[in-house]
Amino acid sequence: MSACAVSGGKAGDAQNEAVQSGDAPMKDSAGTQSPASTGSGVEAVRGGVPNTITVNSSEKVSVVPDMAQIVYSVRTQESAAADCQRRNAEDVTQVIGLLESLGVGEASIQTSDYSMNPVYNYSGNTQRLVGYEAVTTLTVSDLLIERLDEILSGSVSSGINTVQSVTYMASGYDESYEEALKRAVDSAHKKAQALAAASGASVGKALRIEETSGYSDGRYTDYARSGMANSYAYAKMEATADTAGFLAGEISVEAKIVVEYELVN
Repeated sequence: MSACAVSGGKAGDAQNEAVQSGDAPMKDSAGTQSPASTGSGVEAVRGGVPNTITVNSSEKVSVVPDMAQIVYSVRTQESAAADCQRRNAEDVTQVIGLLESLGVGEASIQTSDYSMNPVYNYSGNTQRLVGYEAVTTLTVSDLLIERLDEILSGSVSSGINTVQSVTYMASGYDESYEEALKRAVDSAHKKAQALAAASGASVGKALRIEETSGYSDGRYTDYARSGMANSYAYAKMEATADTAGFLAGEISVEAKIVVEYELVN
């Protein structure tokens, strides 16, 4: 009896080891043995993870700008600080009055910066105070491009003597950007198909789409035009004639995306 017990114990240990190793036979409710487990459940989970292919895509849509924004300043110098501030304020008031008379709404006119600083003469080794300079910067937005010539020339005549930037924008930017996004998705799918076909596979569904382009309200800045407006000769011409020649061209609206597709073998 004791030998049988020992034998039975060894058999039980062997069976336990087999179970732990995954080689032990399994029994159903009727006691019938079934084939040993091979770990196929784990393999099925691993095999369920699809192969993927990731592509980058970018597309552009051109749109004609119809709006503009001007950033310009009234720069004033006087020997006394109070006189400098007063004259600067008078010129700025005159410019704002002109803008309002041309139909520019108050909400579109912003005093975006103001400063007043002493002006020194540094000739020789001596620093000598010679006066003060005040600068008031105005940002004028939501201007129709066809009014740009008239507004800029009138502003220079009224006291504007520094033009920082003329910026063009498209009111239909959002619609153009959506179109660029659609084109980028189509382009990404064609790229993925070409890569998949070259590897003997095909493209499945899109698993992930990421937008990587930074949002813009559809603008570009004409610094060359600003430089023209800052020249003395140009400013004198503006006092008697329109600029007659703002060509805004086109704005390029770009969308960039990254798309991950399922790769089907």
